[in-house]
Amino acid sequence: MGRAKASLSLDGTDTFLTRIVRTFHDAGIDDVIVVVGHEADTVARAFAPSGLPARFVVNANYDRGQLSSLLAGLAVIDRPGVTAALVTLVDVPLVAASTVRAVVDRYRTSHAPVVRPTSGTRHGHPLLIDRSLFDELRRADPAEGSKPVVRAHASAAGDLEIADEGAFTDIDTEEDYRRWVSRSSGGADGVAGRRPSIE
Repeated sequence: MGRAKASLSLDGTDTFLTRIVRTFHDAGIDDVIVVVGHEADTVARAFAPSGLPARFVVNANYDRGQLSSLLAGLAVIDRPGVTAALVTLVDVPLVAASTVRAVVDRYRTSHAPVVRPTSGTRHGHPLLIDRSLFDELRRADPAEGSKPVVRAHASAAGDLEIADEGAFTDIDTEEDYRRWVSRSSGGADGVAGRRPSIE
């Protein structure tokens, strides 16, 4: 986008990053790790006034792709007592706290190695990965990222049908962002008054 997505405004109160961290805390996730790379200091400074609790980890290898950021986060959380990692991307900021809770609850009841929101053939966020897969992720091909590992361990038990469009809304480009701003402010694109499903 030519600027840090993490610091983009969502509603005049939250940025992409503060919304995600707030949502995770609202869902009962008490240890939130934010992996930063490009413009790490800028992102951390923009986040600080929120007062939200989160630990920041710098991924010096961010230019090697998303897997490198996932591994940087795993390096911080992988310790005795941790059973899984709950992962999301900064460009998926609209997921509801109820969805995060539902993913965690499905993991607790199914013990599936991968739990992910689904809607038909779509797969969304957040993604929950059991600790038994951490080493497999570390051995993954950086060029392919985590997707082959996730796909290999996905299952009916771990696929959770969710109606929350926020779990599947990827604001990836400037055009996506402008479209979302237009929709959420009741712009002239035919969706006045409708907002994505968020809490």
